[in-house]
Amino acid sequence: MSSSLSFIESRKLSVAPMLDWTDRDFRYLLRLISKHTLLYTEMVTTGALIHGDRQRFLAHDVTEYPLALQLGGSDPAALAECAKMGEDEGYSEINLNVGCPSDRVQSGSFGACLMAEPQLVAEGVAAMKNAVNIPVTVKTRLGIDEQDSYQFLTDFIDAVSAAGCEIFILHARKAWLKGLSPKENRDVPPLDYERVYQIKKDYPELHIDINGGIHSLVEVQEHLKHVDGTMVGRAIYHDPYLLADVDNVIFNQCSDYILSRHEVIEAMLPYIEQRMKQGRPLKSITRHLLGLFQGQPGARRWRRHLSENAHLPDAGIHTLQQALSLVDKV
Repeated sequence: MSSSLSFIESRKLSVAPMLDWTDRDFRYLLRLISKHTLLYTEMVTTGALIHGDRQRFLAHDVTEYPLALQLGGSDPAALAECAKMGEDEGYSEINLNVGCPSDRVQSGSFGACLMAEPQLVAEGVAAMKNAVNIPVTVKTRLGIDEQDSYQFLTDFIDAVSAAGCEIFILHARKAWLKGLSPKENRDVPPLDYERVYQIKKDYPELHIDINGGIHSLVEVQEHLKHVDGTMVGRAIYHDPYLLADVDNVIFNQCSDYILSRHEVIEAMLPYIEQRMKQGRPLKSITRHLLGLFQGQPGARRWRRHLSENAHLPDAGIHTLQQALSLVDKV
């Protein structure tokens, strides 16, 4: 781990795993803005790692550390095998997804539907802990469908913590497995921060991170009065520069100099050039950069230029440089 902070300290703020969003290109961008925020991969299924192109799924840059690998799966042996792959590739943590409510995940018997099978989750956690020497964590919801009592949640935590899981990331709403889309599941079930706070009170020996509906560092600081860590997702994706003050404000790592938005892009250029030589289309990288100038003079011109030009056959570094010239330096 390249961060000067301990693994536990880095958990004060993490960026949530988001399918199709938190790929290595986006993570590289975030690491230029914050040195200490814990980053997560997209969820990778055990089947994809065991039977697919594991190098493609596990590839990352060492500058991304601290970096957690999120797995999706339910078979303990497969989870253990994939956890070992992650450790061998240098990941800082293995996280098990017990929160995703999509139909595809449910049909594969993993994600949020696993909340109904706490013993199976416990077996998976135990198998992974026996396979690796890095932390094994679980990200989950508060409940599923009509199974949303506090007792249901504590029964789940009791079983999984008994298997050795000491770190839980609680998305502070339940999941509806039937009747709501994954997108609706991010907003429709009401947030219940107090329930997460109560879990921390009842399980002081566990490390509890909170996730869901967090949009600012002020909110992060408020949550940290009640729990051990926070996880932020969409707010950072849509405005990555929210992380600019994190190292100073949240991690108390005073930095004499914070890269400006322009400097972040300039620092990205060699990386982008290298990725394009490896066959990565420019548009696949610039889609993560659209929100960097959120609220700044020229932000609309920046987004428009990239949206209209990054997909063209001759698109390259010059495309980014032209877009950058359209944004006022602040």
